[in-house]
Amino acid sequence: MTHDPDCLFCKIVAGKIPSRKAYEDERVLAFHDIHPWAPVHLLIIPKQHIATMSDLGDEHAGLLGHMALLAPRLMQEQGVTNGFRTVINTGPDGGQEVYHLHMHVMGGPRPWVKA
Repeated sequence: MTHDPDCLFCKIVAGKIPSRKAYEDERVLAFHDIHPWAPVHLLIIPKQHIATMSDLGDEHAGLLGHMALLAPRLMQEQGVTNGFRTVINTGPDGGQEVYHLHMHVMGGPRPWVKA
């Protein structure tokens, strides 16, 4: 498994930076975003350092599927019952800020929608 000692998310996986964990197994870690855009905002990251979605290969299909299938389960566990959004930002033009593959999973009442 690859690891980048300068990567923020690799440091979180290694326990060098604390996080509010929502889930962990041998392949992924899910934790609450420190700057949430929704009432429930989790990040699902692979424990293996993969910089961007563009760096994925056929060998990562199971990992990406695992992340995608985990999202609804975690939202249900967090009490989100009326839908959620998943986002993977890729590269500078895609708005990626941390260069470690991560899936944003956001749910709950959408504060950006005006009634």
